Amino acid sequence: MPKLIALSLLFALVAAGPGVQAAEPLPSLTYPPGGARLQALPVAERDLPTVTAQRWLQVSDQGLQLEGPSFDRAGNLLFVEVFGGQVLKADPQGRLSVVVPKNALGSAGLAIHKDGRLFVAGLGNFKDSGNLTVYNADGSDPQVLIAGDRHFLVDDLVFDRQGGFYFTDFKGTSTEPTGGVYYVAPGSQQIVPILPRLAIANGIALSPDGKTLWVTEFATGLLHRIELKDAQTIAPFGEAVVYRFNGPSPDSMRVDQDGNLYVAQYSQGRVLVLNPNGLPIGQILIPGRDDGHFLRSTSLALKPGTNEVYLVASDGDLGQGSAIFRARGFAKALPLYSHQ
Repeated sequence: MPKLIALSLLFALVAAGPGVQAAEPLPSLTYPPGGARLQALPVAERDLPTVTAQRWLQVSDQGLQLEGPSFDRAGNLLFVEVFGGQVLKADPQGRLSVVVPKNALGSAGLAIHKDGRLFVAGLGNFKDSGNLTVYNADGSDPQVLIAGDRHFLVDDLVFDRQGGFYFTDFKGTSTEPTGGVYYVAPGSQQIVPILPRLAIANGIALSPDGKTLWVTEFATGLLHRIELKDAQTIAPFGEAVVYRFNGPSPDSMRVDQDGNLYVAQYSQGRVLVLNPNGLPIGQILIPGRDDGHFLRSTSLALKPGTNEVYLVASDGDLGQGSAIFRARGFAKALPLYSHQ
């Protein structure tokens, strides 16, 4: 009998307790208006000064991966098609032509020497046979400067005032950083390590005075600011990670006359602009990105004598091909070949 009384009391206490509040709806997370957008702007960068670029030129109805846009003395915009290896040219009127036909070298970056020669970075087999090939301005007479058997994946490059150049080695993973930044002096074939052990070193740029080297690390989303003692030496305590990007992934970049850094954000359809200290100050969006189009924004060029920014992007397999977009940035481009 006492056990029955105890059980009765227990049931009574449970019944008198808080119980299940069936009348109130269960709190739920909901997507913001517009749905679950992978390309939504990061909260920390959402309120930056922002412009949306205009489409300037439809390059192809296929989703070609474009890279390395650079202006020549005549105002032509040259750029590469990564997987086909070709170099293309758009004149000021937007007429397209082929400078270097499709080839097996691959193309990832392009820099134009002050004498007009084209320095084309290639990823080769995307494992260990990257290269750097130099062409005349018309695409003739290819000369191999860095051969595939040297086992670099040459992705992007920038000239300095001495006529040498820095390049990024697009190797490694986020947990096995085997890429890096290297320097080749003018007239030399010796490759000097500057910043090794990077996780897919990608974009590279120099400040207007040539004393600060910028590098993006694709696999870890880092921006390195490197103060140079001389062309081959980092100044004491001169290297720092000054920004950590949100989401995928920092790609190629350029610098304007004020020292602002324009970084293409791959898989985000935009360019983030940072000041000389590496702090975000603005962004340029590609039209259609809110619907998931043209997210493969790889690189950009600043048109000499203007503050116009030209962005190259691909729509991948989503049906809108590849195109070039343009907008105005904060300051004018550096004078042509100012680092040579």
